[in-house]
Amino acid sequence: MSHYERRIEQDLDSISQQVKAAAEEVEQALDDAVRALLTQDRDLANATILGDLKINREIRDIDHRCLSFVARHLPSAGHLRYVSAVRRLIIELERVGDYAVAMCRASVQLSEPPPGALMRDVEMMADHSRQTLSEAIKAFNAGNADQARAVRNLTTQMQSTFRRSLADLALVGKEGSRSTWDILSLATILGRLERVNDQAKNICEETIFAVTGETKPPKVYRVLFIDEKDNCLTKMAEAIARHDFPGSGRYASAGWSPTDQMDTGCRSLLDREGLDLDTYEPVQLQPVRDVLDDYHVIVGVGVDAHPQIPELPFRTVLLRWELPPVENAAAALPILRTKVRELMVTLRGEDAP
Repeated sequence: MSHYERRIEQDLDSISQQVKAAAEEVEQALDDAVRALLTQDRDLANATILGDLKINREIRDIDHRCLSFVARHLPSAGHLRYVSAVRRLIIELERVGDYAVAMCRASVQLSEPPPGALMRDVEMMADHSRQTLSEAIKAFNAGNADQARAVRNLTTQMQSTFRRSLADLALVGKEGSRSTWDILSLATILGRLERVNDQAKNICEETIFAVTGETKPPKVYRVLFIDEKDNCLTKMAEAIARHDFPGSGRYASAGWSPTDQMDTGCRSLLDREGLDLDTYEPVQLQPVRDVLDDYHVIVGVGVDAHPQIPELPFRTVLLRWELPPVENAAAALPILRTKVRELMVTLRGEDAP
């Protein structure tokens, strides 16, 4: 190994060791924030808030070291990927530190510990988020892409617990047993715990990139078009989206009072335009949270669909497309094509496939 190569390895090792130290401090801050909440230890909460200042200074120093490394060595692909991944990793670590601070600030405002069921929810979410964060950091430090992929899959298991926690918090609010300030503080804590899980997933993505050069694939959005009958406009919107943006999303349509079959004129129009569907039969809408949670966006095509969806999933967006009066399906086609394009460009950008 040449002197130049030894110098590169020494500098990389120095960065790696500093990253490990900062990650350990962030993990400790998260542990302290959770313990301060569960035990109502305000002294620990305030100490954790102040301790974040040191973490921020260390993260800025790591970033400076990374920039200096690039300027000094002009690294090639593998080393450059690692340094680039470190710079993104420390952003995620800084955010986790900020979440710990937010949880501490919220916990010191609580008049008393979280009530029964909600306390259990907090403990479950805290255990899961701490585990995924710890395992994600281990995968990064070990440079293990397979381990990162396994942890990334683990992060998807938080959603059901988070939804239940919000439902339990809503019940506490309805009971009126806690102040509005307590409810807002508890909502902040639940939200930050969920975001820790999200940052763990991002760290896994950085690990995979650093090791393999594999970048995170563009997001594929799941879109549901709904109206009352699901026999024409919704089918057209689905067919247009499938044809014009096949690589950007997964599309479906449904109606809350579907007819027995699709409108014949609309079906003929789709055939003439070469717009295909997996099924042309109207589909019954299932307004169940667990079912609708599969969709990123739900579009009421020419209707206000809010009354038909009693519980909109937390991460799902519900839109309403206002449509001008149209005499037939042919007149509606260009309008829907424009609206579908506007939606997918918003979701994926001008180059949406």
